[in-house]
Amino acid sequence: MKKIAVFPGSFDPFTIGHEAIVRRALSLFDEIIIAVGANTLKKSFYPLDTRKEMIGKAFKDEPRVIVDHYTGLTVDFCKLKGAGYLLRGLRTSADFEFERAIGQVNKSMAPEIESVFLLTAPDHSFINSTIVRDIIMNGGDASRFVPEGINIKDYKGTEDLSFKL
Repeated sequence: MKKIAVFPGSFDPFTIGHEAIVRRALSLFDEIIIAVGANTLKKSFYPLDTRKEMIGKAFKDEPRVIVDHYTGLTVDFCKLKGAGYLLRGLRTSADFEFERAIGQVNKSMAPEIESVFLLTAPDHSFINSTIVRDIIMNGGDASRFVPEGINIKDYKGTEDLSFKL
């Protein structure tokens, strides 16, 4: 039986921390679906198609990584895709507490789906999408925080909030 994991997130933008988790998890799973969630309560900086394109570029060399999107409950998406695992990365103890609570709710709703948590590498523990997005929105160079295949300057966000002094 094929081991399929779903790695869900908004990925606004996808970072080297996300990439590292997926690449490390490839030794555990036959296939990883990076599932870009369309969160109706959250205003995204990058459009959904742009986020999917960025992630696709980061994994163009890896056929076992599939980029998709979804709305609704993550466990329902897992069932739809035949995935028995939910993959999450943990940077901090606060991440652990948040992810533990979600993992327990998911387990209650879908007992057949296991949550798998990987610790972020220490050199990526400070990187998160919010900080990287803030750098981009304010005209800074965020290239060191996104995967090599992504030229962040090629993409415009939904609103240009940068300003010049």
